[in-house]
Amino acid sequence: MELEGKIALITGSSRGIGRSIALGLAKEGASVIVNYSKDMENSLITERKIIEGGGYCKSIKADVSSYIEAKSLIESIINKFGRIDILVNNAGVSKVGLFIDTTEEDFDNILNTNLKGMYNTCHNSLKYMLERKSGSIINISSIWGEAGASCEVLYSASKGGVNSFTRSLAKEIAGMGIRVNAIAPGVIDTSMNSFLNKDEKQALIDEIPMGRFGETSDVSDLAVFLASEKSKYITGQIIKVDGGFI
Repeated sequence: MELEGKIALITGSSRGIGRSIALGLAKEGASVIVNYSKDMENSLITERKIIEGGGYCKSIKADVSSYIEAKSLIESIINKFGRIDILVNNAGVSKVGLFIDTTEEDFDNILNTNLKGMYNTCHNSLKYMLERKSGSIINISSIWGEAGASCEVLYSASKGGVNSFTRSLAKEIAGMGIRVNAIAPGVIDTSMNSFLNKDEKQALIDEIPMGRFGETSDVSDLAVFLASEKSKYITGQIIKVDGGFI
């Protein structure tokens, strides 16, 4: 298996894309830490699915938007396993609506989770990767981080920050054997898009050259590749998974 013996943390992995990535990494032999902040029920479902598939999984509650909680999360992994090989920053939130109707609380919530949360986990795990001169960091961005989305200004801004962070950090630590990449999904069939009605979904599908929403496995398959040695010469990339949408 491609990732046998590796220790992987996936933030926000109780459901959706995060769950799919956790399952994909576990299938390739990684010991997986599933992180959640509120949804313990679905996190335990993810854990059970991995264990039933013959993998190892442990669920840990932590709000990665808090530096203290992110530090505690990483330290608990180091204390148990002695290392962290793969970090997937998937935890994220969004809010759809007119920019003029947003509040400072909305700004803080979205930026703290999507951007500062990534900083918190990277800052606390990187020193352990540097000690080993090995590691793969995968940040989950969005096509809107590049193109911008109407009625998702704060979300788009946060993902634009993810992209710049990814490129910059990748250059800084490339010589230390650590790779940093981002995946920018397009419209993926998850509960995050459940607010769309039938007509809105069809209108989106009509704009996608491949004629369908993406599946979570379309993202997780790429994450597994980026976590493995098959991508050992790839770093600093923002890879779109969008069916040709952008």
